[in-house]
Amino acid sequence: MFITLHRFNANFKTQVASFNLKLGSMVFGSETFKYHLDAAFFNEIGQSEVRGSDVDATVTVDRKREDYFELKIECSGTLVIACDRCLDDLEHEVETTYEIGVKLSGTDYDDSRDELLIIPESWRELDVAPLVRDTVLLTIPMTHVHAHGECNREMESLLSDHAAEGLNDAAGSETAPEQDENVEGNVDPRWAALLKLKENN
Repeated sequence: MFITLHRFNANFKTQVASFNLKLGSMVFGSETFKYHLDAAFFNEIGQSEVRGSDVDATVTVDRKREDYFELKIECSGTLVIACDRCLDDLEHEVETTYEIGVKLSGTDYDDSRDELLIIPESWRELDVAPLVRDTVLLTIPMTHVHAHGECNREMESLLSDHAAEGLNDAAGSETAPEQDENVEGNVDPRWAALLKLKENN
């Protein structure tokens, strides 16, 4: 099981539970929930970029009114993702906070606003796993590469060779008919060489 949650109240009782927070039974004031997130958490719904994870998350729920809650999600730790340049593991530091209001209203679910989530009045629980997951994943930049000099040198060398071949091909035949880059096995032969090297390492 990839979730460990500690719920703290005035009596400092600790219990293991899920990400389904029982909003309907919460008292006025704040309650805090702590989680440890591993790679399985990020890949449970669908394959993500995450290869490894050591991230702690804290969700603080403050019930302001009968129908309104304020959530604060704080996440810190490290993700392991692939370097876009050499495909080796790359550590990505996570240190982020996200705050959102949750309102019980009507019968419709509405998440169209970043700062407010509206859920049906009939809901007694709220699954905060998607909010926690997105809070962490949105910290990953569009391009993620190792610092200069830290990439796998063999992979960098192969990339440089293939980049040069591509330039030579373009210069030598500007009018050549367009070819399907997907060849045998639906893999570009240039990337096939990189993937083969990666598998052998």
